[in-house]
Amino acid sequence: MAQVKRIRRPVNGLLLLDKPRGLTSNAALQKVRWLLNAEKAGHTGSLDPLATGVLPLCFGEATKFSQYLLDADKAYETLMQLGVTTATGDAEGEILERRPVTVGREDLEALLPRFRGEIQQVPPMYSALKKDGQPLYKLARAGEVVERAPRSVTIARLELLAWDETQARLAVACSKGTYIRTLVEDLGALLGCGAHVAELRRVQAGPFGIARSVSLEALEQAHAEGGCEALDPFLLPVDSGLEHWPLLRFSEHSAYYWLHGQPVRAPDAPRFGMVRVQDHEGRFIGIGEVSEDGLVAPKRLIRAQ
Repeated sequence: MAQVKRIRRPVNGLLLLDKPRGLTSNAALQKVRWLLNAEKAGHTGSLDPLATGVLPLCFGEATKFSQYLLDADKAYETLMQLGVTTATGDAEGEILERRPVTVGREDLEALLPRFRGEIQQVPPMYSALKKDGQPLYKLARAGEVVERAPRSVTIARLELLAWDETQARLAVACSKGTYIRTLVEDLGALLGCGAHVAELRRVQAGPFGIARSVSLEALEQAHAEGGCEALDPFLLPVDSGLEHWPLLRFSEHSAYYWLHGQPVRAPDAPRFGMVRVQDHEGRFIGIGEVSEDGLVAPKRLIRAQ
């Protein structure tokens, strides 16, 4: 018997998932998409399977703005295991070497200022970055090591939260593209004993903190009790990730022409930069950029919600 194709719903908005350990970001996304029965979905930057924490998921029209969350700063708490290095830089990888830990809390704290601010970081082999079209992690699994150019990243906060002989818990706030595994490995190398990431939790992604996130278990329970529509209250508005942008509300006349791709003038627009735009009824209709002549040009438009 032919399988009946599932008819998916048009779902629009963001859902802040507290990703559980052991799932890839894409597996978590597909699970929540299935629970919501949503037509279109995307996430805003991967978390390693080992990692837990804030993973903003975009559905429907919200996927048009996922890049802005992908580019946002992040914050983490990580447990650094000293004395052991692994192939992947985390607890998932094969152990490469064990060394005695002869350093203390003061030794680690003395190193932290060197990693604050703008630093150069060499991406790990076990990453999704590509070389000649191949992800580095695939090359690494085949035993290949290729040269990786250092990249500039910014670490706004790096603090030692706790110390326990061979483990250190760190708080890290950083720019996009920062590898916590590399940071921990670099610290371990300078301490002389090596180190890897034993635990990693993302506590902030752009404007979204862990307190606003919902567990997969809670979503599954809501679905069991009320079906896919029972998950709708967990959705945030499409423009939630852009709430720190200036907001303009257009007249009915201006909104009509703007939605047809024409720049319009807005008396209360900032002098330059990106803006969120609502129509005369307060509905979010897209994002625009203010040009030098004061016109607001449409950049990404959305269908009426």
